[in-house]
Amino acid sequence: MPVKIVATNRKAYHNYLIQESFEAGLVLTGTEIKSIRDGKVNINDAYVRPEGGELWLVNAYIARYEPGSYMSHDPTRRRRLLMHRKEVNLLTGRVQEKGLTLVPLKVYLKDSLAKLEVAVARGKKLYDKREKVAERDSDREIQRAVKRRQG
Repeated sequence: MPVKIVATNRKAYHNYLIQESFEAGLVLTGTEIKSIRDGKVNINDAYVRPEGGELWLVNAYIARYEPGSYMSHDPTRRRRLLMHRKEVNLLTGRVQEKGLTLVPLKVYLKDSLAKLEVAVARGKKLYDKREKVAERDSDREIQRAVKRRQG
């Protein structure tokens, strides 16, 4: 089954410790799916909120479809997520734990259907982020030193 990744939330990997991820469907209008197929999606500031026994994608930006009529969709409207009841209950319970949140990681097309990867995540502290950046820099320095020795 062909999967085409349309948008990723790279900030999520920097700001959160990802614990577990789930696949969810999106309830969309006709012009929204056309914009997603064109790749005009931004989920960097988006989050998932449980409300009334359902999960909602909030603050995701799906651009207006230009060839569509003036009655096109609102780019930042809330969108309902489609998941099995057991998964919704599990995620709702996890969010009520201290410090856990639901973060959208990527939007992709799977068999012509728009899907969203949702992760249960814990926010990183500032020192965790600094530690990760320092680790990445030291790895780069080591790789450069190894290349200099070989060349």
